Amino acid sequence: MNCLEFHRQKLADPRRLSTEAQAHVHGCASCTAFARSVDETEHGLEHALATPVPDGLADRIILRSRTPNRARRVWALAASVALAAPFAIVFLGKSGRPRDDYARLAIEHVVMEPESFTTERNADAGAFGALVESAGGTLRAPLGTLRYIRLCPLEDGTCWHIVLDTPDGLATLIIVPGRTLSAMQVASTGGWSALARPTPRGYYAVVTTSSQATSRLDRLISERIEWNA
Repeated sequence: MNCLEFHRQKLADPRRLSTEAQAHVHGCASCTAFARSVDETEHGLEHALATPVPDGLADRIILRSRTPNRARRVWALAASVALAAPFAIVFLGKSGRPRDDYARLAIEHVVMEPESFTTERNADAGAFGALVESAGGTLRAPLGTLRYIRLCPLEDGTCWHIVLDTPDGLATLIIVPGRTLSAMQVASTGGWSALARPTPRGYYAVVTTSSQATSRLDRLISERIEWNA
């Protein structure tokens, strides 16, 4: 078993490793560190879900649900911070999504995780290749210099938050395996630009500080990632 195969298996089911994977990680310092990081994230998610809800929060959320959509979204974000551990933001699901909702949620996620631009974490090319495969693609060439990879909660699942150093500066790529997106979405707000595009087994979102940089990174993704039918 090589490192890429180990990363793929660890990401697919962090709690269950084959005999071959266990033997590999015991002899590979890089994969040991990667496995430890994934385990720490899993533990953090469990802790966040076990955090007691503050008294009266549910009533306040119900009350706020009668306010206009924009205010309700702000309150949902604030409530998610109270309910989750400090390291991540939970996207609260709702019915009747606007056509650009996934793109806007990507911007909100980036805004709520500013440390992703100042921290280097799990910048492993093999792990990134495995993440692309989880969404139904094969990475043919680098998209930029990897700086940050982190597993984050996303509604009733998870997403991978990736920061790349590109010719246009730092850019965020969010990979969401297993989530259906019927068509491309774009959004722009607060000085951020986002594009969300479906993949064979999920979708990805690109977030940068300009529509031009977002388009260039999206074009680079189409050139350097082969999406499997």
